[in-house]
Amino acid sequence: MPNIVHVTYDQTGKSKSTNPLGMREMQEKAYEGRTAQYLLLKAPPASGKSRALMFIALDKLKNQGIKKVIVAVPEKSIGASFGTTELKKYGFFADWNPNPRYNLCTPGEEKSKVTAFLNFLESDEQILVCTHATLRFAFDGLDVKKLDDTLVAIDEFHHVSAEGDNILGQVLKSIMANSSAHIVAMTGSYFRGDSVPVLMPEDEAKFTKVTYTYYQQLNGYEFLKSLGIGYHFYTGRYFKKNPETGISALAEILDENQKTIIHIPSVNSAESSKLKHDEVDHIIDVLGTIEYQDEITGVIHIKSHKTGKILKVADLVQDNPKSRDKISGYLREVKSVDDIDIIIALGMAKEGFDWPYCQHALTIGYRGSLTEIIQIIGRATRDSNNKSHAQFTNLIAQPDAQDDDVKLSVNNMLKAITASLLMEQVLAPNFKFKLKKDEDDEDEDDEKTIKIRGFKLPTSQRARDIIETDLNDLKAKLLQDPQMLKAMPGNVEPEVINTVLIPKIIREIYPDLSDDDIEAVRQHVVVDSVIKNSTIEEQGDKKFIRMAGSFVNIDDIHIDLIDQVNPFQKAFEILSKSVTTQVLKLIDEHIQSTKFEMTEEEAILLWPKIKEWVKNNNGEQPNIQSFDHKEKRMAEALVFLRELKRKKALANG
Repeated sequence: MPNIVHVTYDQTGKSKSTNPLGMREMQEKAYEGRTAQYLLLKAPPASGKSRALMFIALDKLKNQGIKKVIVAVPEKSIGASFGTTELKKYGFFADWNPNPRYNLCTPGEEKSKVTAFLNFLESDEQILVCTHATLRFAFDGLDVKKLDDTLVAIDEFHHVSAEGDNILGQVLKSIMANSSAHIVAMTGSYFRGDSVPVLMPEDEAKFTKVTYTYYQQLNGYEFLKSLGIGYHFYTGRYFKKNPETGISALAEILDENQKTIIHIPSVNSAESSKLKHDEVDHIIDVLGTIEYQDEITGVIHIKSHKTGKILKVADLVQDNPKSRDKISGYLREVKSVDDIDIIIALGMAKEGFDWPYCQHALTIGYRGSLTEIIQIIGRATRDSNNKSHAQFTNLIAQPDAQDDDVKLSVNNMLKAITASLLMEQVLAPNFKFKLKKDEDDEDEDDEKTIKIRGFKLPTSQRARDIIETDLNDLKAKLLQDPQMLKAMPGNVEPEVINTVLIPKIIREIYPDLSDDDIEAVRQHVVVDSVIKNSTIEEQGDKKFIRMAGSFVNIDDIHIDLIDQVNPFQKAFEILSKSVTTQVLKLIDEHIQSTKFEMTEEEAILLWPKIKEWVKNNNGEQPNIQSFDHKEKRMAEALVFLRELKRKKALANG
């Protein structure tokens, strides 16, 4: 199947170059916000968030009256990112020198770590690194005033939730309400994969936001030129031989010449065999035969079936803690492209895991969390001289009419495709949009600014902030909405998606916005999505944009024209060319069986199209039994409008 998403980059080297203080582009941008009491840093994997925190924290210790720094990470292995780091030799005024005694990301019981945490608050030491769990446990019974004049930095901030039973969220809320502590929150993904916000709007408004986009990061690399996101579908179970073809689905896409991380399904997922060790054995069988396993490093040496060469494989699925620590330790010290070829993982090798040579992230089974998908893709998007292309492939089950869970498998397929749609939006270059007026000064020549006739601008600072920093977060929520999921494949008129469904969802997410600002945010979401899903070409001295099959002069773009484009349909068009007619039929039946109800807004919007249909079909009205989804939807709208007219007539006597 061809990639649903393929993005190319300019290899500018900008995101890797450093300023006189030794800061990369993102770190410099973050450092500009260092005086904020509450700072939220959104930046992709490998952009240097840990070092950005060091710069900010050291400035707070020296210049802002902060006495102590507490860094909390989600798991022990990530704590190594905040170890001793030389900064002075690159131009900064101090080095990062935490006392190893207060690195609590080490083996041991939580009780002793909580004691060490409390001792730290009473000591003269300035820096402590711990896990989220240690922070939670230590906070239980702690006088929060002890955190006055302290910087609390929370890495992988998406683990926080505004939900009542999220303890880390409660800790954060209490720190903000009851102490003078400063907070730096860092995340490579702000998408939780559920409907619960990370912060409530009133708390989030207190944070100064610094956003560094995936496009800025990847476009500024030296070696990486392109990134692909694709899917491969299998029938039955991926780890068994297909009874019809005798070919393993995994063998079809596993390229031993690509440095690959293979994530097998969660044991709780439908795709899992519940026998994770058997699944690892199957992957090894696909690759070749085991020659030996190194006793010191834990690396498995496998002789390839295809080429006969020796492949170095790491198994992170094993349960033995000593063996797992041995191979994990080896992977942390990898310095050469030849040190490892393939890593097999389950819950590990995601956030905070660094293997720059990785070229292919191969994920088996549907992943419901957008955060998890972004973290997995991030493993392959490090810049390294051994690769010009990075690839994410999701191997997922193809819906089967004989399957008891056919609706679940169809729904999972649709959700997987929408995840790639979001990634396309996240990974594409950012544009600025302005209202085009006839008297516009035409000497402004910014290729990233597009002027649109009829375009509505926000009136409040709240709406401006949403457009400036939260557009991708909003798109994530739109793409997870059940009604949007049913509408996106193209069975609903684009105008219904853009002018009925999207504003309805925005209103639910941001109930505090005025109608004018909801419309401004809606237009920005739609325009940004459509433009990022289109191509801009130059012919002579004019620029044209190709969207939904139309080729439009960029100077003639009007918001009404953009509202006629389904911003998300391209992925489903690629899907339709890559699966069987039977699978398309199953997808269609699923959507039809769960379609959303007709609303008055949609029916009124469809009325002009109904009249045009009747005119073009010799007076024939749309057929409610039609196999054409759009004709059927117009027929349903006609029935709805007749019933609405009847009810109004009765109400008026």
